[in-house]
Amino acid sequence: MNKRDFITVVSGLPRSGTSMAMSMLETAGFAVVQDGIRTADEDNPKGYYEFERVKKLTEGDTAWLPDAVGKVVKVISRLLIELPPGFTYKVVWMRRNIDEIIQSQKKMLVRRGTYDASVQDDEIRRMLLRHVEKTLSTIKERSYIDLLFTNYNKLLTGSHEEVENLAKFLNIPNVEVMTKVVDQSLYRNRAGAS
Repeated sequence: MNKRDFITVVSGLPRSGTSMAMSMLETAGFAVVQDGIRTADEDNPKGYYEFERVKKLTEGDTAWLPDAVGKVVKVISRLLIELPPGFTYKVVWMRRNIDEIIQSQKKMLVRRGTYDASVQDDEIRRMLLRHVEKTLSTIKERSYIDLLFTNYNKLLTGSHEEVENLAKFLNIPNVEVMTKVVDQSLYRNRAGAS
């Protein structure tokens, strides 16, 4: 495995396939920065791959970053702009059909009893798209952040191009090992499905 002097970050909107991407990279040999506090459940049967200290980036908790060099960590999209200079970050931004994201989020919130039916899908869509535009605009201006878009929908339909681009971006020699992680049975919220 090639030496990686950067921090690999998996990000994107909630329910965009970030946990699947983390699993793919773990299978490819990456050490994962995670704490196991948030365990697998019906919404993410294979686990969340989260590290609670990431949430404290806004408070200036960056002491864990040196240990993340050469590894992969999941950072929710709203916290990407908190990644400080002093490190090189390779960010894998997961993209997914926005209506599928909304549908998946809604089902998760209903299961947890926190769904607010007064908020319309169109309003959520506008809010999410504004957030994405603002976040990407900010991080694209930062020379220490390198960005790759990876499409969840294409991964689930077997696109080798998506996996090959990911492998090239992160210096991963074995592409096939990552494709075996993609579990189409977990593609439960499809655009146009009820």
